[in-house]
Amino acid sequence: MLSRIDQQIDTFRSAANLRAYRQQLLASNIANADTPNYKARDIDFQAAMDKAVARRGGDLAMATTSSGHLTGAAGDGAPAGARVMYRTEYQSAVDGNTVNMDVERSAFAENAVHLEAMLTFLREKLRGLQTAIQGQ
Repeated sequence: MLSRIDQQIDTFRSAANLRAYRQQLLASNIANADTPNYKARDIDFQAAMDKAVARRGGDLAMATTSSGHLTGAAGDGAPAGARVMYRTEYQSAVDGNTVNMDVERSAFAENAVHLEAMLTFLREKLRGLQTAIQGQ
């Protein structure tokens, strides 16, 4: 029974985790807008989501037998399936910084709306499962 419930919410959970991680990357870009030689980073959400959905068919997670082993994540605590890339530079800066505040703010706002929608979908899915379990 629990595995069926987990299957029901797995896609929403993966999407919410990816959106939250992307929000962290975008916030980091905005915070480092004045840092010399900082390179703006982002993930391709659709590609990461496709990998997460494909991975769901067969779990290929690395087994760790010691606390010193690496987790096998995509680096910097990225959720599985997310590959952090550097953003394309639109206009070169003298200090080597590639953060374009207009692009970053727009991506941050768009991602925030998508994250809020994903959390709303997840909340409604859980509410529906709770109603089904309680038999109301």
